[in-house]
Amino acid sequence: MSSNSSRGGSYYGGAAPFRSSEGLSTRTAAASSDEIQLRIDPVGDLDDEITGLFGQVKRLRNVAEEIGTEVKSQKDFLEELQMTMAKAQAGVKNNLRRLNRSIVRNGANHIVHVITFALICFLIVYLWSKMSRK
Repeated sequence: MSSNSSRGGSYYGGAAPFRSSEGLSTRTAAASSDEIQLRIDPVGDLDDEITGLFGQVKRLRNVAEEIGTEVKSQKDFLEELQMTMAKAQAGVKNNLRRLNRSIVRNGANHIVHVITFALICFLIVYLWSKMSRK
């Protein structure tokens, strides 16, 4: 808090009226009195500040409600996505089980077919490269 000595007068008794930022002001007392008399001035800006704070609280409440709504919608979306992933995982598991059964039932002939196809392709590419050099 500021000192009153810069405005003239003594610090306590004979001080000129001084208004602080907190809304307090000193009064001149009797010359023989060692007491300080303080008077709290009604602050007109206090109502404006309260109204401003009320508006800010209202905006913050609206933002909090919007955040809550967004969180709920994202939670619902994630739950739906989780259900979809569980269904897809079950479908892949069933398809793999069917594929394994099919392989066991038909034997391992498909591997022989794949190897034969690869060898034939390699032979064709080899012969084609030999023919193109001549």
